[in-house]
Amino acid sequence: MPRISFFYGIAVWMYPSDHGRPHLHATYAEHQVSIAIDSGEVLSGRLPRRQLSLIRKWISLHQVELFANWERAKNHQDLAKIDPLP
Repeated sequence: MPRISFFYGIAVWMYPSDHGRPHLHATYAEHQVSIAIDSGEVLSGRLPRRQLSLIRKWISLHQVELFANWERAKNHQDLAKIDPLP
């Protein structure tokens, strides 16, 4: 699973063989979460409130790039790295 970004201790991943609603995976310490790209809705898992707020902000800034990566992943292509939050 390629890591596409890392910021403030949060690692962001996409699985090449994922299916269903476009989403990403994020980890922070022992916490893991799956989040929808279109809405920032938590699909499964949990992050602390501050980290969840940061990842949602990041998603809103990079939604176009995330959807492009989702398409690449569906086609088993290499995923692009996405800039972290400043």
